[in-house]
Amino acid sequence: MIDSGTVGDWSVKDVLAHLTAWQQMTLKWYRLGLEGKTPVTPSTKHTWREIPALNQEIYEIHHQQPLDDVKIAFEMSHREILNVMETISSDNFFMPKVYKWTKSTTLGSYFTSATSSHYNWALKEIRRGLKWKHNQNKQIE
Repeated sequence: MIDSGTVGDWSVKDVLAHLTAWQQMTLKWYRLGLEGKTPVTPSTKHTWREIPALNQEIYEIHHQQPLDDVKIAFEMSHREILNVMETISSDNFFMPKVYKWTKSTTLGSYFTSATSSHYNWALKEIRRGLKWKHNQNKQIE
C-alpha cells in the first residue's frame, strides 16, 4: 500500500488520496452550484489542460499522510459522494445544462469521473503496477 512505483511513482496509498481529492473537488463544485455559484473547475490554479500538474499537486499535498488516515478519508469520501448521488434526481443527474457550472456536460459525467470511471482507472493501473513489480521480483530470484 505504501511502496512507491506501483502507479508511476505513486503508491496505492497515493492513488487513494488522489481519488479522495477528486471526489471532494466534485462535491465542492456541486455544493457551490446549488448555492447558485459557478465554481472554478478544476481549480483556481489549473485549467482542464493542466490536469497532470493538478494531479502532481494533489500527490505532493497528500504523499506524507499516514496510510490509515488516507484509508479513512477515502472510505468517508466514498460514502459521502454515494450518499449525495442518491439525493439527486435522474433528470438533474443526466440532463445537460441543469446546473450552470456544468455547462453542456451533465452532472452525472462529473460524478462518474470522480467515482466509477476513476475507480476503474485506479484498479487497472494498480493491477498493472503490481504485476510489473511481481515480474521484477521473479527476475531477481
